[in-house]
Amino acid sequence: MRRWNGWGDEANQMELPPSADEFLGALIGAAKPLVDAEFNEVLAQVPESRLAEHASIDRSPEQRLRHARGQSLPDWLAMRSGKFEFFPDGVAFPETKEQIAELVNYCYANDIVLIPYGGGTSVAGHINPFSSEKPILTLSLGKMTRLTDLDTASQIATFGPGTPGPLVESQLRAKGYTLGHYPQSFELSTVGGWVASRSSGQQSLRYGRIEQMFAGGAMETPKGRLELPTFPASSAGPDVREIVMGSEGRMGVISEVKVRVTPLSPQEDFYVYFFPSWEQAKAAARMMVQTKAQLSMLRLSNAIETETQLALAGHPTQIAWLEKFLAWRGVKDGKCMMTVGVTGMPAQCRSAHSQVRRIAKSYGAVYTGNYLGKKWAAKRFKMPYLREALWEKGYVVDTLETSTDWSNVDVLLNQIEGNLRNGLKGEAGDENVHVFTHLSHFYAQGSSIYTTYVFRCADTYEETLARWRKLKTTTSELIVQNGGTISHQHGVGKDHAPYLKTEKGALAMDVISGICSNLDEKSLLNPGTLIDDLPGSKS
Repeated sequence: MRRWNGWGDEANQMELPPSADEFLGALIGAAKPLVDAEFNEVLAQVPESRLAEHASIDRSPEQRLRHARGQSLPDWLAMRSGKFEFFPDGVAFPETKEQIAELVNYCYANDIVLIPYGGGTSVAGHINPFSSEKPILTLSLGKMTRLTDLDTASQIATFGPGTPGPLVESQLRAKGYTLGHYPQSFELSTVGGWVASRSSGQQSLRYGRIEQMFAGGAMETPKGRLELPTFPASSAGPDVREIVMGSEGRMGVISEVKVRVTPLSPQEDFYVYFFPSWEQAKAAARMMVQTKAQLSMLRLSNAIETETQLALAGHPTQIAWLEKFLAWRGVKDGKCMMTVGVTGMPAQCRSAHSQVRRIAKSYGAVYTGNYLGKKWAAKRFKMPYLREALWEKGYVVDTLETSTDWSNVDVLLNQIEGNLRNGLKGEAGDENVHVFTHLSHFYAQGSSIYTTYVFRCADTYEETLARWRKLKTTTSELIVQNGGTISHQHGVGKDHAPYLKTEKGALAMDVISGICSNLDEKSLLNPGTLIDDLPGSKS
């Protein structure tokens, strides 16, 4: 059963080692958890639906509660406190493109706001209802989860938009193929959501971002179905697929997704290196990417993230031996961990890893084999459960992510970390924030920056949210003012919409708004998402 007030399946959890209390207590301070609301207590708060009875719409309080929030930190605090504030008036579960089109037309004919819902994994407020005089319908794509066609000659697979990551892969693997799109939200996020938010997976060096995978499909709009043909390439004007990607439900509901797939590879391995310093590690990573080493994945943790990962890994005896070995090899304080993945034919994997080992060695790295890489691969989709484990101890964890050119990576990374680390100074008790970063997606031009920050719960939910809001807003403003994108992989939603104008510029925002208005003249499709146009917004 999926959690109603947190991430993932109730049967799954991520255990913290006994050393976590001492480690976090020393860095942040002893913490005290807040009290969680009970399900029935929140269920009783769901108001009467404003929607008329309809055969395709579920107006039950439980479905409306379970589709009212995503997975952002404000969502988490709302769910845990029981103060949801807003609920959709109903939830629809279409099973075909035609049913989606009928529901879009029904909403338009009856002045109903429509919010598309894939896996509910949004960390930027994409799927949240809001204060509205109009009824709100959440359209869940959770029954459209099938592989409906596989063109093996062209290597194009067609999926229902609500297909979650594990079902995408299991259906393809049964036929000898893979999509290879592995965001950290893989367990729950959907192929339609990946397209709508311009997602990136952990092995994008081999398979590409969703931009390279998305071949075409269909989107249901108030003006009819927008068909996206699967040309391998075209110079016939602007690519409409590029407009649909990242549209976040503002232009229509994605009803069919065609993606470029790859035959399964016979070999895949993950290896770990430790570098003496951040500068050496970053230079090695840039060299690997710019010389086009055939890697499937590359992840580089800075010194604080490396220290944190080793401290929270458990197995203290093994970690102690690793630390002694690394120190003997001259890699001690300030060391940085790099994880690399190689995927493909055995000869290809050997060649790629040989190239990587030569580059890593030239920058002073110590190679530790594939044991730690196997451990990372085994738990990589369990990391979202870390929020649950920390919450139970009284700590809040959230992330910020961006990307920028190589010449700006260190400057922006240091600004982000510094702002977060000092963001709660002056608070009662002068609160500490534990901050660490990794680079997880690499390009010849630059890299993503993915920063995690942990702080203590305040005495109340309201004060805890205020702490987060201060950290989030000041750092988001800093990012767009200093050469970073407001989102490399999480999309815009409602949370990031206020910062998009700074990044895009006024003219580009007029273009985006114009396309949305052309397809949605009444502004009924997911208003406030992507474009900051809800009543009371500053746009």
